Amino acid sequence: SNPKEAALQGLEKMKALMDMGFVQGVLAPQERPDVAALRSLGFSGTDAQVIERAAKDAMPLLVASCSASSMWVANAATVSPSADTADGRVHFTAANLNCKFHRSIEHPTTSRVLGAMFADQQHFAHHAALPAVAQFGDEGAANHTRFCREYGEAGVEFFVYGRSAFDSRYPAPQKYPARQTLEASQAVARLHGLSEEGVVFAQQNPSVIDQGVFHNDVIAVGNGELLFHHQDAFLNTESMLDELRRKLAARGAKFESISVPRDQVTVDDAVRSYLFNSQLLSRADGSMLLIVPEECRANPHVWSYLQGLTSAGGPIREVKVFDLKQSMQNGGGPACLRLRVALNETELAAVNPGVIMSAPLYDTLTGWVNKHYRDALRESDLADPQLLLECRTALDELTQILKLGSVYPFQIN
Repeated sequence: SNPKEAALQGLEKMKALMDMGFVQGVLAPQERPDVAALRSLGFSGTDAQVIERAAKDAMPLLVASCSASSMWVANAATVSPSADTADGRVHFTAANLNCKFHRSIEHPTTSRVLGAMFADQQHFAHHAALPAVAQFGDEGAANHTRFCREYGEAGVEFFVYGRSAFDSRYPAPQKYPARQTLEASQAVARLHGLSEEGVVFAQQNPSVIDQGVFHNDVIAVGNGELLFHHQDAFLNTESMLDELRRKLAARGAKFESISVPRDQVTVDDAVRSYLFNSQLLSRADGSMLLIVPEECRANPHVWSYLQGLTSAGGPIREVKVFDLKQSMQNGGGPACLRLRVALNETELAAVNPGVIMSAPLYDTLTGWVNKHYRDALRESDLADPQLLLECRTALDELTQILKLGSVYPFQIN
């Protein structure tokens, strides 16, 4: 991989969206390798010795502890805006991501970073990750969408799950695990104080999970009053759409869905191009903009569909293409690189100002990446204790840039 290119590609996308008027915050990356995780698995000694012993005796564990998957912040947490919650605060629940070891180590740091970004308890409420067991597998906002007429008005939160942990009447995939359970989604909705009228729980089609759709954001994306999804994304699609339509109508919204036919774009096309792993953004004139990866333009079926979509006069009027090759090579498109947090003006003013993207911050972070990130990284490099020192030095500087305080467990002496 090329860590430097990966970080710069993400920053370039942020800069482009900032220039279009979209407010964005920076979610800091994590310490890698995760020495604490390795220690919890029985490796001991100095940090360098821990890494050396893991490389010698259990290289797969060292590799897992070095994963950069926290860059996919769509999995970081589920966020409910204050307009939806019982106590009128913005609620955050860090995702336990317990289906995969390399991701299950993320949530302690994620919780600390989110707590430093959204620290004002008058406006923000933070919940610990759900119990780290299969029955409560939670993958965060990758399986959560919110629909509304206006972001500051009460909306309907859309939770998508792959299986039920306790009710065998629900079908489940056979080839790949369903990472999100119904019970996890229901628990998050309870923690956030959401009303029954303000939530819809929908089940992913098990057959598309078995085709590689491990998160809903690989097969559907939503924004405002629109759900853009593949024809085969869900089970019981019509009744689910009717429930969304009915509950949104009660909140003054006119729900609309765009279903992409399988005879124009197959599930395989969607997975390979990450058509639905896109950012769907509202523009000032009421139309929507779709941010897609370069792989969509390279797929003839997908690009042909998108050309027809934008010329049809519907809500999606423009498609913008970004080169996110480094993220895409490891399975993450534009939607993976964002966590949507809807805030009113008062709440936005209460956010740690150090994390809000600006032209000066973009320049500073670009310089920080160029200074600290390696051009290339190979598996053999992970055993080098110098990599840990480089990472810690970079993160120590980053906490000062973003004014985060002590969110990492290590200390630079």
